[in-house]
Amino acid sequence: MNIRHTTRTGKVYCLHVGRGKSGKPKYFFSTEPKGSLVDSIPEGFEIYEDIRGQVFLRRKQPKLITDEELAMVKEALKRHAAEWRYRVEVKQTAITIHEAPDNTAIFESLALPWTNKATIRESLIQNARYQAVMRFVLVDSEKRLFLTERFCFRGSVDDWINIGGPSQELAVVLKQFIKHLGKESVFELY
Repeated sequence: MNIRHTTRTGKVYCLHVGRGKSGKPKYFFSTEPKGSLVDSIPEGFEIYEDIRGQVFLRRKQPKLITDEELAMVKEALKRHAAEWRYRVEVKQTAITIHEAPDNTAIFESLALPWTNKATIRESLIQNARYQAVMRFVLVDSEKRLFLTERFCFRGSVDDWINIGGPSQELAVVLKQFIKHLGKESVFELY
């Protein structure tokens, strides 16, 4: 069976192999189900889908964030807003939250005479564009303490800024900061 991956947008990608200039195998994903398809993922590699829905084959990353910590963040987001509005990405010691705008009311006002609410919602979910807004950075791996940062969108900064003061346990920072996502109050945090 060929390796296939379905993205959050519903596209199906197939894993292919080719040869690089040095003759080594070169793996890539394509929506084309023909060609030099691969039947198994190479040892030491994993399928990775980024926030934009692009699919890659990458070397397995070391797990510095535990599955329990990741689950805590996802659960806090699920309690906060519609699940499709947020995507969570783990890179090294950071848990980054990406947010999509909720344009449901705007699209309903434009499209409702010609379509139904379910179709509008499905289209918004599949075409959502996510932007990094908040992250929790592991700074003490023994005590499991995290710093909270938000992305600053000022032209002179455009970088992550600390909004949580000293490092704290993940449960504490989740309770303190998740409630600000999607609201103007997030910009008052610094």
